[in-house]
Amino acid sequence: MFTFFKIKSYLNHWLYTVDEHSIHSPFFFDFYEKVIRNKNAIAGFNEIEQTRKKVLESTIEIELEDLGARSTHFTNEKRFLSKVAETSSSPQQLCELQYRLVNYIGASSILELGTSVGITTLYLAKQKDARVVTFEGNKALIEIARTHFDFFESKNIVLIEGNLNTTLADYLQNPAKIDYALMDANHQYEPTIRYFDLLAKRMAEKGIIVVDDIYYSEEMAKAWKELRNHTLVYGSVDLFRFGILFFDPALNRQHYVWSI
Repeated sequence: MFTFFKIKSYLNHWLYTVDEHSIHSPFFFDFYEKVIRNKNAIAGFNEIEQTRKKVLESTIEIELEDLGARSTHFTNEKRFLSKVAETSSSPQQLCELQYRLVNYIGASSILELGTSVGITTLYLAKQKDARVVTFEGNKALIEIARTHFDFFESKNIVLIEGNLNTTLADYLQNPAKIDYALMDANHQYEPTIRYFDLLAKRMAEKGIIVVDDIYYSEEMAKAWKELRNHTLVYGSVDLFRFGILFFDPALNRQHYVWSI
């Protein structure tokens, strides 16, 4: 649903968007060409897209609790699975972009906050030699995602069940570094900042955090602005649908606004 705030934000985004001719950083120019601008078809995802198609055609009703920001698409907790998948899963174009991101940095340790039905998770798990840890609190979605992971025999996916406010902090007691984290669980200011603070302490030097739906609301836009100015963030990219945060000190605090 496009609110007045989203429309205004999109117009502002469009005004500040630049192309490759305005990118002076060698790293970001290479990143733009190979990750953002690269629209070549990626082999090996047809089966995942067939699974998405089946979910979008499903007539099953499930019961969900809004664990984060209240959904703007539903008025009660009983919802059609097809509609849930349509509104909560990233479209194919963005899933492919996620895959190019993890592939570009050679990510081996990947975290996903918000599994939903597991479509994006399956894309991330295609990264060679990667381990994907994904967090979900809704039991109905957990069952559906597990079914998909079993069907694809995705042995490199670990699904952690439960309230993210507890499970993420518990998991991050492990001091191992994280190469890539996708934050797509709770589109509210306070939890977004809190989850970021937990993740930032565990990010690898060349790690990336992706924040989904940065213009979902005014409070998410506020969170995004604070995160890209965080002392541990040395580069950022605003793609409107989501933001990318870089932790490599060699990037010298650069920010870009691009379209996809």
